Amino acid sequence: MSTQVNPAVPDAAKRVTTLTLSEMKERGIPIAMLTAYDYTSARLLDSAGVDVVLVGDSASNVMAGHETTLPITLDQMIYHAQCVVRGVERALVIVDLPFGSYQGNSKKALASAIRFMKEAGVHGVKAEGGQVIKSAVKRILDAGIPVMGHLGLTPQSIYRFGTYQVRAKDEVEAKRLLADAALLEEAGCFSLVLEKIPAELAADVSSSIKIPTIGIGAGLECDGQVLVTHDLLGLTTDFNPRFVRRYARLDEVIKESVARYIKDVRNRKFPTEDESY
Repeated sequence: MSTQVNPAVPDAAKRVTTLTLSEMKERGIPIAMLTAYDYTSARLLDSAGVDVVLVGDSASNVMAGHETTLPITLDQMIYHAQCVVRGVERALVIVDLPFGSYQGNSKKALASAIRFMKEAGVHGVKAEGGQVIKSAVKRILDAGIPVMGHLGLTPQSIYRFGTYQVRAKDEVEAKRLLADAALLEEAGCFSLVLEKIPAELAADVSSSIKIPTIGIGAGLECDGQVLVTHDLLGLTTDFNPRFVRRYARLDEVIKESVARYIKDVRNRKFPTEDESY
């Protein structure tokens, strides 16, 4: 029996770190990142072998039912992060700094990041934007807290954009995004999410910087990919962008299971004698 380790798969026994992601980019191993907001789902994702678990501010949409990511608070994100960290043994856990917790005030940004590290035990934070958040990113990094950047479609700026359409399709915005990517790398970010930008531009960014890029709606040439787990599993089906691939339809499984349970209760077929004390 061969004992050779598959070079395309990170060591499942080792904790994933920011250094792991850097090495994966160097070796050409795509990074798999998914979102989680609670202990049970985080535990499942981690045991399945996902590299990075993102406690996304998308919790505002899929957990709380808000139209945008803006309403979720720092305290609420800390709660979700605490739940996720308790369910993870191997994956790198990154949390979104929510809207209003870092923009325009680097001291507040640092205080928010410190709360996540101390109260939730995450391994780093993610922030949206480039030049406009440079001072906040720099201050957080100076404190020794890893930062993942996020460029392209930045959902916290949705009211400024006015649309969820693809970003950086024109030359001016594309050049600005390339400059922001270089700026975030120079500042010390360990990775960069590229959301909903042309695949060709994402490929240019990925080849122009040394830190890993994680794409969502940004093509195949990114160094990794991320999806909202609820979309991947078919728990949410009213959101249908072209970049979402549904690997299951758990909404149908859940509804069918609940319907069977209701039927058995109505017909006094549950619980049986074996299911009773």
